[in-house]
Amino acid sequence: MSESEQEVINTVSSIFEVKSINQNLDALQFEIEQEGFKQKFVELARVLESKNLVARLERFEGRIILLVGKFTPPKSKRTWIPRVLFAATLSMVMIDGYYKTVAANSLTFIGDPIDMAILYTISLIGILGIHELGHMIASKWHKLKTSWPYFIPGIPVFGIPTFGALISARSFMTNRDTLFDVGISGPIAGLIIAIIVSTYGAYISPMVPVEQAQSLFSKSDMIQVHPSIIMSGTIALAGKTVEGMELIMSPVLYAAWLGFLITFLNLLPAWQLDGGHIARATLGRKWHKITTYVAIAVLFGLGYWFMAVFVLMFSMRNFDARPLDDISPLSKRRKLVFVIAMALAVLTAPHPFSSMH
Repeated sequence: MSESEQEVINTVSSIFEVKSINQNLDALQFEIEQEGFKQKFVELARVLESKNLVARLERFEGRIILLVGKFTPPKSKRTWIPRVLFAATLSMVMIDGYYKTVAANSLTFIGDPIDMAILYTISLIGILGIHELGHMIASKWHKLKTSWPYFIPGIPVFGIPTFGALISARSFMTNRDTLFDVGISGPIAGLIIAIIVSTYGAYISPMVPVEQAQSLFSKSDMIQVHPSIIMSGTIALAGKTVEGMELIMSPVLYAAWLGFLITFLNLLPAWQLDGGHIARATLGRKWHKITTYVAIAVLFGLGYWFMAVFVLMFSMRNFDARPLDDISPLSKRRKLVFVIAMALAVLTAPHPFSSMH
């Protein structure tokens, strides 16, 4: 037995009550006690990661088996990539905000295109940035390493100016609690900002008589969107639900609409979306697979066929994120939060029976 293997055995034995040890070509195998191993495993996983080792728990014939093997940590990618992507995304959002203001001004004056483009950019990037910051804070809380956010520029004017943002995990998800916390933190953080932006965006959005609005919209290039239940609530909160009047969306309100849409998509219990991670942590692998197909059907039903096909294709290649300890159940408090998260997915979904410009 090598010195490094003996060190691993000593480390494991200092944390767990070890019943037996086996060795194969890939890993050391330890049979450990049946009770109280959840928090001990978290401690062990952190110690081993610092030594470029990874542990995993398996249940086999009524026994708890701990596997320890080597892993190669991911190399840090070039730091200029997220910066360039962020600059490109800022540019696309600014351009989109400028032309959206020009289009709205053709109906009724909303504001200076440059000023509104800046407000639009701060609003949309703020929603996306806080979303990713939520993930990063949760990861930091669980002592996980992550990359900086990668913002994805989109197609302004003719499409959407950004396809969102993402961070790359550089540590293993220790258990279901960790997977759940990292998954839920982003959508909740982004949703809070989206509600604030939506309320302000509705407040600065002008209103015109319905008859005038119908005439103006028929001659305008402004796109039609379906608001969510929460967005409709913020519009009412801002006092913009007056009978006989039609609201014209300011670019800031459109940024909030995108924020709610992104939150809805991320909360879907599918694949490796944020909602997929919390569904995997709560329901396990079998039911996570079922909810993925249900979510794909919902996307098709709402007309988001591109996203539906995207999730379907990639879920076939790499279905879920399995934590190192997939035996320990999710805490009861988090199961309640999962129900709340699914309710929020419904409340942030575009409502197909109403529309606005």
